[in-house]
Amino acid sequence: MNKESKLLVYKKHFPLYLMILPGVLYLIINNYIPMAGMIIAFKKVNFSKGIFASPFCGLENFKFLFSSDQAWIITRNTLLYNLAFILVNMVIGIAIAILITQIRSKKMKKLYQSAILLPFLMSMVILSYIVYAMLSAENGMINNSILKALRIEPVQWYQRPEYWPFILVIANCWKGVGYGCLIYIATLIGIDPTFYEAARLDGATKWQEIKKITLPCMVPTIITLLLLSIGRIFYSDFGLFYQVPMNSGVLLPTTNVIDTYVYRALIEQGNISMSSAAGVYQSLVGFAVVMVSNWVVRRSDKEKALF
Repeated sequence: MNKESKLLVYKKHFPLYLMILPGVLYLIINNYIPMAGMIIAFKKVNFSKGIFASPFCGLENFKFLFSSDQAWIITRNTLLYNLAFILVNMVIGIAIAILITQIRSKKMKKLYQSAILLPFLMSMVILSYIVYAMLSAENGMINNSILKALRIEPVQWYQRPEYWPFILVIANCWKGVGYGCLIYIATLIGIDPTFYEAARLDGATKWQEIKKITLPCMVPTIITLLLLSIGRIFYSDFGLFYQVPMNSGVLLPTTNVIDTYVYRALIEQGNISMSSAAGVYQSLVGFAVVMVSNWVVRRSDKEKALF
């Protein structure tokens, strides 16, 4: 292609380039320019001298992070919680999506779709008070209604860390399952109904239809959402792990993740260098997980990979 042809192509697509310009500028300003702050992780910040004039300390901030047991705890919690969130939300989201698409009444179908999305639109602060209303030791519904009726001693939920992995998984599922569910519903609506008609003529049961038609047709959507979720497997919902447990120090062994650790290191301890080191560690490991996951999917089916 010569220069004149290239120029004609650019002129032809100039309105499209103009349309994407605001989005590109937003990405540059919001995502890429702040990446210069990664240098803080390798400096012993002195605010009187400024960030760039502060002395370079190499990997000392990372050494301090990994010399304590906190690095292992926050990495373990972040990874295991997100794996549980991905698995539970995916299974329950698919199940609810299949059930909703089986409803014949259009009005009821729309009602259930709206109801399942409502928790996703709620603030995490509201969710934290809903959980508190359930788990409060003095006035909580579980202690005063359910456990009391079963003649079981009340539980101090905010002082018992062993229960919180289950509580947080349930709370995350209740709030977040609706988003993925709507995407699964959109996929189910796009499946050719003649597939099901042919299956019924052959005497297939409802479970056989789901197993042989519905789930295979949903595989591309499931893989795409799975890869997007894996891309954020080292990122936690700060509100879920900070607001919902009410920042209880007793629960830190099971509720402290990378995001809350960075916040506490920065705000409560004032250690900007170590919090930046934890953030860089989180980004690098997350990037590696995304690349490896995409490579695995690409080896099996290139069309299902993200890139």
